[in-house]
Amino acid sequence: MPRLKTEAAKKSLLRRVRRQRLNYITILPSLITILNGVCGFTAIIFAGKDPNGGIGKFSYFAIAGYMVVLAMIADMLDGRLARMSKSTSSFGGQLDSLCDVISFGVAPAFLMLKVLEHKLGLAGFADEHFLQRFIWLAAAAYISCAAIRLARFNVENEEDESAHMSFIGLPTPAAAGVIVSLIIFHQEALPEISDKNTAAYALCESAILCTLPLLALGVAILMVSRIRYPHVLNQYIKGKKPFSQLIRVLLLLVFAWWQRPAALVLVFCVFAGSSVVKKFYFKIIKRNPLLQTVPKLEVEK
Repeated sequence: MPRLKTEAAKKSLLRRVRRQRLNYITILPSLITILNGVCGFTAIIFAGKDPNGGIGKFSYFAIAGYMVVLAMIADMLDGRLARMSKSTSSFGGQLDSLCDVISFGVAPAFLMLKVLEHKLGLAGFADEHFLQRFIWLAAAAYISCAAIRLARFNVENEEDESAHMSFIGLPTPAAAGVIVSLIIFHQEALPEISDKNTAAYALCESAILCTLPLLALGVAILMVSRIRYPHVLNQYIKGKKPFSQLIRVLLLLVFAWWQRPAALVLVFCVFAGSSVVKKFYFKIIKRNPLLQTVPKLEVEK
C-alpha cells in the first residue's frame, strides 16, 4: 500500500508539473513560430490554385515558393528570439517542429507535385501513370524524411547556444529551399529566357522538371543522413569576423538583389551539396595515400 501511494503521488506531481508548463509560455516566439506554420499553409493554398493564374507579375506557384521562404525567415527569428530572451522550452521546440512539418515538409512537396502535374500533363508523356507514381513517391519520401528529421532533432537537440554551431543532417528549411528555389526560378527567370531563345527555354525547363523529383529524393536522404552541416548564422555571421567576410556577404546580397531567383538556387543548392563534397573529399581522397601524394619541389638555396 505505501508503494502504491508513492507512485500515485509521483503521478500527481507529474500532472501538476505538466499543467504548469502549459500555463506559462513565451508569447512572442510562439507567435512567430505560428506565423511560420501559417506561411506554409498559405503556400499550400496558392499551390492548389489555377496554375495559369497569378497576382500581378507573380504566378501562384511563385507566390507559394516565396511563402515558404517567408516561413524560413520566421523559423530563423523564433529560435533566435527565444535564445536571446533565455526562454527556450520544450513546448516551443515541439510547436516549431509541428509548424516546420507544414512549411518545409508538406508545402514544398505539394508545390512540386502540382507544378510537375501541370507541366508534364501538357507535355503528353507516353507512360503517364509511371511518372505520376514516381513523382508521388518522391513527394511522399520527402515528407516522411522531413518528419523523421524533425523528430530526431527534438530528441537530440540541446538548448545550449554553444551546441547550435552545426546540424546533423540537412536542415528541413534548406531542403525545402532547394525545391522551392528551382520552382521560383522556373516561374520567374525562364519566361525571360523564352522571349530571347525558345530552344534554351525548352532545354532549361526540361532539365528543371526532370531534376525536381530526383532532387526531392536526394535532399530527403540528406535530411536523415549523419552528414554535418554548418549553422550559417552562428558560424559565418555572428560574432567578430574578418573584413573579407563582410565583403563576401555584401556581394552575395547585391547578387541576390540583382538576380533573386538565380541567387536562391545558387545559395540553397551549394549549401546542400557542400557538406556532401566535403565528406567525400575527407573520406575518399584524404584517406587514400595514392590520391594525395604530391611531388615535393626542391627549393634551390
